[in-house]
Amino acid sequence: MALTAFARHIAFVVLLAAISAAMVRLMIDIGVMDRPDPRKSHQRPTPKSGGVGIVVVFLLGIFTLYEFAFFSRLADPYFRGVILASILIALVAFLDDLRDWPFTIKLAAQIVAALAALGSGLYVRIFHLPYFGALDLGWFGALATLAWILFTTNAMNFIDGINGLAAGTALIASLFLAFIAERFGGWFVYFAALLLAAGLIGFLPFNFPRARIFMGDVGSQFCGFVLAVLGVAASRFERAEMSFLIVPLLLSGVLFDVAFTLLRRALAGENITRPHRGHLYQVAMRAGLDARIVALIYWGFAVLGGIVCLAFLGALSALKPLWLLLPLLVQGVWVAFVVRLARRAALGAW
Repeated sequence: MALTAFARHIAFVVLLAAISAAMVRLMIDIGVMDRPDPRKSHQRPTPKSGGVGIVVVFLLGIFTLYEFAFFSRLADPYFRGVILASILIALVAFLDDLRDWPFTIKLAAQIVAALAALGSGLYVRIFHLPYFGALDLGWFGALATLAWILFTTNAMNFIDGINGLAAGTALIASLFLAFIAERFGGWFVYFAALLLAAGLIGFLPFNFPRARIFMGDVGSQFCGFVLAVLGVAASRFERAEMSFLIVPLLLSGVLFDVAFTLLRRALAGENITRPHRGHLYQVAMRAGLDARIVALIYWGFAVLGGIVCLAFLGALSALKPLWLLLPLLVQGVWVAFVVRLARRAALGAW
C-alpha cells in the first residue's frame, strides 16, 4: 500500500474515532442506566449503550464504502447482506439494552440477522485443508456459518462483564485483521475492520481503566457479529490457506472462555441460558485478581492470537496445525491458574 494512501486511511480512522467519542459522550448525557445486581461486577448505576458510537461509525463508514470505494467492495448481494444484517443486530441489541429481553428473544433476533447475511450468499462452503485439499461442505457450510456467527456474537456479549475486556479484545482483533487483510488484498475486510477499530478507539477511553459508560448489548453483540461476519469474508482470501481460522485465532481467549464455561455448566447439569458469574474471567476476579489485570490478560490473548495468525499464515502447509496448539496450551495454563485461585479463595464449585 502506498504511504499516501495509508496516511489517508489513518486520517479517516482518526476522524471516525472522534465521531464515535462524541456519540459515546452523548450516550453518557442521555443516561440509559445499567443497575447493579448480584451477577454484575459494578457497584453503582452506570450509563450503558456506549456501543452506539461504535455502531454509528461502522455504519457511516460501510455506507461510504458501498457508495464510493468500489475497489474495496464485495459483490453487491454480499455487501447489501452485511449492511442489512449489521443494522438488524444493532437495532435489536439497542432495544435489548432498553428493555432487557430474555435470552430466547435475543437469540431469535440474532438468528434473523445472521440469516440476512447467509441469505446474501455470505457463508463458508469450501475449506482448504492441509493433507486433504479442498473440502466442499455443501449445505452444511451454511449451517456451520450460522452456528459460528451466533456463537461469536454471544461470546462477545458474555465476555463483556468487566471494564475494557471486550472492547480491548475486539480492538486488537480488528487491527490485526486489518493488517492481515491488507497483506492478502482483502480490501473489504481491511476497511471494515478499520471501521470497527475506529469506533472502538473512540469508545475505549470512556470504559477503561475506569468505566464512565458500558458498551451494552448494542456494543458487545455488534462487535461479535461484525467480527464473525468478517471472519466468513476472510475465509475467502485466495492466497491464504485455512484463512477461515483467522478470526477464531484472534478471538481464541474469548471463544475458549465461553466454550469452556458452557461445557462445564452443561456437564454440571446447570441451565446454560441462566445468568451466572462462572466465566473464567469472572472467577479470576472473584478470587481476588484485579479486574484491570484480568482485562489486560485477555488483551494479551488477542495479541498472542494475532502473532499466531501471522506465523500460521506464513507456515508451510504441513506445519500449520502445529501452530494451533499454542493458543490451546496457553488457555490450558490459564484454566489451571484460575482453578488454583478459586481453590485458594474457597469459591467451591464457582
